[in-house]
Amino acid sequence: MLTSAVELLQERGAAGVTIDAILSRSNAPRGSVYYHFPSGRNQIMSESLGIAGDTITAIINDSAGKGPLATLHTFGRFWNHVLRDSNYAAGCPVVAAAVGGSPEDQHLAPQVATIFTTWHEALARALENEGVAPARAARLARTAVAAIEGAVILARAARSTEPVDDVITELEALLASAIQQ
Repeated sequence: MLTSAVELLQERGAAGVTIDAILSRSNAPRGSVYYHFPSGRNQIMSESLGIAGDTITAIINDSAGKGPLATLHTFGRFWNHVLRDSNYAAGCPVVAAAVGGSPEDQHLAPQVATIFTTWHEALARALENEGVAPARAARLARTAVAAIEGAVILARAARSTEPVDDVITELEALLASAIQQ
């Protein structure tokens, strides 16, 4: 059910993650929802967002040890893979939770902020390890996360990975320049 909730979050946004949609996609019996998730949809949303955030965070953290450019390229390849494999139907579940929820989804805001902060901090640390001053590393990392997430949205609309590829190319030049300084 959680995997189905993550997929729905990626494809339909937070508002599209309903108990009925989760049950339909997962083929789980209705009674299992309240057995496994006594708090219902709110608990499913929180746990599925946690799984999605942890999965993407692990990818970023694994590549951050190889440097900021490796992290950038890994993140770009990851999103291009998600986009192509879903026929451009799936985007970032964290963005979906950030912008596509209803008032009932406001409890997710701190969790979303924590996930984005974790991504930002991993890239900032990788930049600092390459000699970039902490304040600049923080700005560059925030710019990179924002640009890539925006590129994923544009790629879904264009049904092309070109926006992601363009952003990665330009960010690579920007980060390489900062590292060389």
